[in-house]
Amino acid sequence: MRAGNGDASRLRKLNAAIVLRVLRAAEVATLSELAQGAGVSRPTAEAIMEELLADGWAEEHAEEREHSGRQRGRPARRFRFRAAAAHVAGVGVGASHLRAVVTDLNGTTVAARTVPHHPGMPAEERLAAIAGVVSAVAEDAGQAVPGLTAVGVGTTGVVDGSGRVVKSVILPGWTGVRLQEELDRRLAPPVLVENDMRLAVLAERWRGAARGCDDVVYLFAGSRLGLGLLIGGRPYRGAHAASGEIGRQPHPHWQAFRHVTEYAMAMEPGELRNQAQAARFAIERARGGDEEAQRAVHAFARQLGEALATVVNPLDPEMVVIGGSLAQDADLLVGPIQECLDEVCVYAPRVTASSLGGECIALGAARLALDHAETLLFDNPAS
Repeated sequence: MRAGNGDASRLRKLNAAIVLRVLRAAEVATLSELAQGAGVSRPTAEAIMEELLADGWAEEHAEEREHSGRQRGRPARRFRFRAAAAHVAGVGVGASHLRAVVTDLNGTTVAARTVPHHPGMPAEERLAAIAGVVSAVAEDAGQAVPGLTAVGVGTTGVVDGSGRVVKSVILPGWTGVRLQEELDRRLAPPVLVENDMRLAVLAERWRGAARGCDDVVYLFAGSRLGLGLLIGGRPYRGAHAASGEIGRQPHPHWQAFRHVTEYAMAMEPGELRNQAQAARFAIERARGGDEEAQRAVHAFARQLGEALATVVNPLDPEMVVIGGSLAQDADLLVGPIQECLDEVCVYAPRVTASSLGGECIALGAARLALDHAETLLFDNPAS
């Protein structure tokens, strides 16, 4: 039975997707290599490459050749994947800042932008601000927002599978916001929404300290404490999409900030500081040689280790990554945390600090958008 036009068209698209996937995996490839890798004939690979070249998904790779006397035959055409054929955006929604990046299809950051906003901003204004930062960073990258393939967004709070913020204790008025739906109305590309800690651990595996690791615990230590769990190479969401939310605890393990807040209050009773500010104050004094501050910071780190042990022992991760604003003080925190885990864990993971800084969540959101873009690209590369 002969294939119908619809079947033939579908087969061409499937073959094109396979050839494109092979091309992307190879830095440079010839037609023969593409045909062999995709399992198609050389004439089919050649026809597909002509279409991909015309559509901008591939480009010919010109390389200089050394001429040593005679050159026999015509050199084989060589091709490479064109990562700039499409772009995605990633946005991190924090308590006081919005951070956005645009990357090409290889994940190379083309543009980045950070804008401040206040925690008490009404939800409608915050939604407009998110759309605004996407527009601004896209312009920085030389792209129009409708031309982006996808936009990923990471936000604090419990986020369900539909992209709704089920609960947020950090951003007032954010609970109940159908974030994905609202941003879909404001932005032309597809929008994907996820919890910020899950995207942070995704970014660490992609571009950070946890490259190559499939089982990771990410501890966010900044204005608050939060966890991101990577299990089997995938961020773990939990039955109610609330994994990583520490919540109220019946034991003091996760109350580690009390060591630095009590120190700060004792040193300057009239100065009001939040947890992160108290930690920063104690750390600066510790670096200056204040022995009491050094004890407070050590106790703070040590108790973080005790709290992490309650997660590490049952999960058995390869690595613990310390992120958030306090990651820059890794030299004071990582050691005591590692010592604690070495003492109490059956198999102690390596503890290290994030090197991604404030862009961690935005990068994780970009990775989420790239995953979506790759599905679209390889399923229907000609569209």
